[in-house]
Amino acid sequence: MENAQEVFRAVLSAGLRDLAGVISVHEFGVFTAAYLRQQLNLPGNSDSQGVLFFRDKYLQKSQLPPEVRRARARYASRTTPYAELAEELGKPFVVKPAIGAGSLRTEVVRSAEEYHRVLEPFPGESDVDVVAESFVDAPEIYMDGIWQGGDLHWRSLTRYHSSPLSAVHGRVLAAHLLDERLHPDLFEQAEDLTKRVLKTLEAPDCVFHLEAYVEQDGLTFGECAIRLPGALSPQLVQLTYGVDLMDAEISLALGLSVSLPPAVRPPERFHGYLLLRRPDHGSLTREDFARTFNFDKLTYSSSPDTPPGPYGRVGEAIVSDPDDRRLSRTIAEIVRFNETGGT
Repeated sequence: MENAQEVFRAVLSAGLRDLAGVISVHEFGVFTAAYLRQQLNLPGNSDSQGVLFFRDKYLQKSQLPPEVRRARARYASRTTPYAELAEELGKPFVVKPAIGAGSLRTEVVRSAEEYHRVLEPFPGESDVDVVAESFVDAPEIYMDGIWQGGDLHWRSLTRYHSSPLSAVHGRVLAAHLLDERLHPDLFEQAEDLTKRVLKTLEAPDCVFHLEAYVEQDGLTFGECAIRLPGALSPQLVQLTYGVDLMDAEISLALGLSVSLPPAVRPPERFHGYLLLRRPDHGSLTREDFARTFNFDKLTYSSSPDTPPGPYGRVGEAIVSDPDDRRLSRTIAEIVRFNETGGT
């Protein structure tokens, strides 16, 4: 998806006629989609240069004004000494792909030995392939929404129970939507941060996903993407608010404005998701989960022939509750049940 030349050649060789638009719901395809719109005179965002400021983690952070607190970041390569990064960024620090997604190949580095091990999967052929960042050790939230006409058109706020980085290393990825009535200050901070970031980066009309860390003295910006949020977040938004982010993504790709359903405040129930995995010890079945907890949606394969998906996923679950605090406790119990094999 990231090879715009190859995708463009495939489109031209297919001899397609009467193209209506181009859409990518994956991080790796947003640059190619913009490039194809530009070349084929299609509606939607065609600023492929602007897209790079939502793909490259260093370019993104370097564009933001000083008042937006974020991790210190720089490019790194195999020739960059560990001691140089440790002095500049502090210890530990984070190494990640500059244009990665989903915390894949992202590692917290605590020693020179770890640093060299972490760099091994990278080809080492580019000076802008890897980004090193100062480590922010704090809970994570994310704001998903619709940016239209240079302003925030709609938004929701979600808290990770366990982050994508921890899920890459064996935890259950889980998150749940927050109730604005219970977290008014957090919503206000996240909304202010989102507006500042998207305006600074001159975001096009888009569906966006912005991550931040919740520290004692306020929010620290993580990163922002101009595409549909991942995992089961779109389903949570639709179940809780009746807002279809996929429909919004399609409308914007066709050059249409996004219309929202009448607001229903407050939602009757808030929803959360879990990407279920095989436990490290013991075994679980779908019936084990269903017997122990109440789910809005539950799939789980205990077959050894089922290949794990991203974050070790062999199943997924959606749960809900009128109280997001009680929902958070339920998710914590399911995560513990899954990770310990039901013990």
